[in-house]
Amino acid sequence: MRVGLSSEQPRAYADLRGGDAYYMNGTGRCSIGFPVRRGTQNGFVTAGHCGTPGVTTTGANQQAQGSFQGSTFPGRDYAWVATDANWTPRPLVNGYGNGDVTVAGSTQAVVGSSVCRSGSTTGWHCGTIQQHNSSVTYPEGTISGVTRTSVCAEPGDSGGSFISGSQAQGVTSGGSGNCSQGGTTYYQPVNPALAAYGLTLVTSGTPTDPPTDPTDPPTEPGGTWAAGTTYAAGAVVTYGGASYRCLQGHQAQPGWQPPNVPALWLRV
Repeated sequence: MRVGLSSEQPRAYADLRGGDAYYMNGTGRCSIGFPVRRGTQNGFVTAGHCGTPGVTTTGANQQAQGSFQGSTFPGRDYAWVATDANWTPRPLVNGYGNGDVTVAGSTQAVVGSSVCRSGSTTGWHCGTIQQHNSSVTYPEGTISGVTRTSVCAEPGDSGGSFISGSQAQGVTSGGSGNCSQGGTTYYQPVNPALAAYGLTLVTSGTPTDPPTDPTDPPTEPGGTWAAGTTYAAGAVVTYGGASYRCLQGHQAQPGWQPPNVPALWLRV
């Protein structure tokens, strides 16, 4: 056997997933909100108080990851990080023992809806949405436009995912209490963050791997549900031989078939 040197330079590949840890300048820790794209550039949204433009990030695997491109805090609490080619965005949120949760869209859930949070300190916790368009004052200043919830959180969970069913809701901002005694946590809604930086949320309908044969025609299992239709809360449709009741008014989009979006449809 002969051993020789190679000119190859192997590197680790990793996935971007909501709720996973990342580190700022190799020290402080926050959590990924949701993987996004800006054109062909991959990245993720997170909390603005986690970093300012130019701050570098490493992933949970301690590998170089990317850097903050935009950040707003206080006033709002959102930011986005552009990542290098070694990191692949996935439409997933870490369920920390409950299995990964697939992200299908970002339809805002109504007050009273169940919502869950994923973060790198305390993992997966759930509660309810208490108030939209709220405000909270931190030592650094007042944050407006946030949503108040009964979900607990602790330092390091900042920036992590809030999700209702399969619908992305926002990124963890801050609050009071802890996950031993309970508390109140606020999240910055994700849609304003996407709009602020011209980002597109990576969802289960967003190609992240080579697609199947594009000549294959899409197939639907039949029923009264149809993309493009506006449904009011309480409306009942059929899809794939089952009936579903609309939980919140919306205009149906491709990929929002009732089984895919439990935040919008309840099987009856």
